[in-house]
Amino acid sequence: MATTLTKLLTADDLLRLDSQGVRGELIRGVLHETMSTGLEHGEIAVNLSAELRNFVKPRSLGRLVTSDVGVWLERDPDTVREPDIAYFSVETLSPSVRFTGYAEVPPDLVVEIVSPSGSHGEVYDKARMWLSYGVRLVWVVQPDTRTVDVYRPARPVATLDEHDRLDGLDVLPGFTCAVSDVLDT
Repeated sequence: MATTLTKLLTADDLLRLDSQGVRGELIRGVLHETMSTGLEHGEIAVNLSAELRNFVKPRSLGRLVTSDVGVWLERDPDTVREPDIAYFSVETLSPSVRFTGYAEVPPDLVVEIVSPSGSHGEVYDKARMWLSYGVRLVWVVQPDTRTVDVYRPARPVATLDEHDRLDGLDVLPGFTCAVSDVLDT
């Protein structure tokens, strides 16, 4: 029986590939290419990013980033994941720290928007993965069902529908927005 050895990639390899137009995430050294997610996904990301930015920026609460910003979660072998939206509080990642590569600390809040080709199981696993690295709040937006699943450590998943409001809880105290405002494209 023949075996093939696969060279594991590093976070630096992923940055180099990105500059060559290869888009993806690195999971324990293995490249997982990602595809364009479509118009609806993009509009939802803009809607929620705008709501969050309008709350975070005037209060100088931290950094808000959108997809294509990798978070370096593991080394040797490297894992770099890309949330659709991430919020880093000033306590987690000082605004004075400049990064030209990946963020090296997990965000406080991660938003994942289910893409047309994504499965419920994949998204559930990704949300749990974020929590396992110390993310305190994960919102999974599901355009098909017009719901948002709210994940928190050691708590059951809460599902909000378009008549409910997202709440920043203890991660972004005081932040709320209507789920319908996020989903309306």
